[in-house]
Amino acid sequence: MKSRHVSRVIAVPPELVYEFASNPDNLPSWAAGLATSDVVRQGDALVVDSPMGAVTVRFAPRNEYGVLDHDVTLPSGTTVTNPMRVLAHPQGSEIVFTIRQIELTDDEFDRDTDLVERDLERLKRLVEARA
Repeated sequence: MKSRHVSRVIAVPPELVYEFASNPDNLPSWAAGLATSDVVRQGDALVVDSPMGAVTVRFAPRNEYGVLDHDVTLPSGTTVTNPMRVLAHPQGSEIVFTIRQIELTDDEFDRDTDLVERDLERLKRLVEARA
């Protein structure tokens, strides 16, 4: 299994990036690779329509460390853990997302990497515009 790390430097303090990215209501505005419609809350889980179909997402509890890890249960029933962090950076913050090649062909893995890169770029633009 391969892993890739995708990151973006965001010219905003890490606390503001974390606050925006950790709010489930904001997912459809920046995480098109995950949420293509409004988020439905079911206890501590989020159910979203994604490009893969309906998926269930569980984020790490809110924390002071910038950890946005989340488990995504795919329509196949497989759960994929996605490490994601907001880190302090000399220019503000850096968001890092790890993509793992689980149940994906090489072409699908490349496509998912492209989707995550676009999502993080969209997040960067939205958070910087709000600051």
